[in-house]
Amino acid sequence: MYTVKQLAEIAAITPRTLHYYDEIDLLKPAQVGENGYRYYSEESLLRLQQILFYRELDLSLDEIRSLIGTPEFDVRAALDQHKDELKKRIQRLQRLILTVDRTILFMEGNLEMEKKKLFEAFTDEQQAEMEKEAMQLYDPEIVKASARKWKGYSRAEKQRIADEGNAVYQEIVAVMPKGAGSPEAQACIERWRKHMDYFWTPNLEQLVGLADGYNDDARFRANFDRIDPGLAPFMREAVRIYVEEQKRK
Repeated sequence: MYTVKQLAEIAAITPRTLHYYDEIDLLKPAQVGENGYRYYSEESLLRLQQILFYRELDLSLDEIRSLIGTPEFDVRAALDQHKDELKKRIQRLQRLILTVDRTILFMEGNLEMEKKKLFEAFTDEQQAEMEKEAMQLYDPEIVKASARKWKGYSRAEKQRIADEGNAVYQEIVAVMPKGAGSPEAQACIERWRKHMDYFWTPNLEQLVGLADGYNDDARFRANFDRIDPGLAPFMREAVRIYVEEQKRK
């Protein structure tokens, strides 16, 4: 049996999420102790896995409850379907993440510059070279759309966007002591999300993919570590909390 805390850690979600799933009869605990503590079984763990898989596919909680609550629901068949869909999504997200992160790389200045100057606007020559390389490796339509959007900005606008990005990351560092789930941190993540609109507009899952990329890609993790060694993991945690809250709305 698993406690709320244990199951939350296994699934990388918050205890609050499990409490909410219980309240809406999506995932009930296997038993409730005399002390009021919830306890979950192996069957509960598998059901939670299905819930999270379907959330990845953008189904609403009501849709998931109706789907997995039917007698005809086949866990094995569902897993096969999830695997196929997630493979497709992973491939697409990898293309999008690398395209966006390559754009950000070209906005970087000297590696020894002050932290507030980590991200700077890149030249038209650099942009053209990046497009040529990216179109050989990734979805050309995504690259073209991103390039058109960036080229539409004036030099002054590009610099303003870079300065705004610098400010956003510095604000996140400033609120790190308050915790990833604090109102201050979540407000910063909202500003970060809005800032991404200058380049492209990611959906909730893509936001998580971006935050994961900042941690998992050694090049980009190194860049964030220059700002603060705890920034990348803090952003991943804060973005996941942000996404979970947005999904509840």
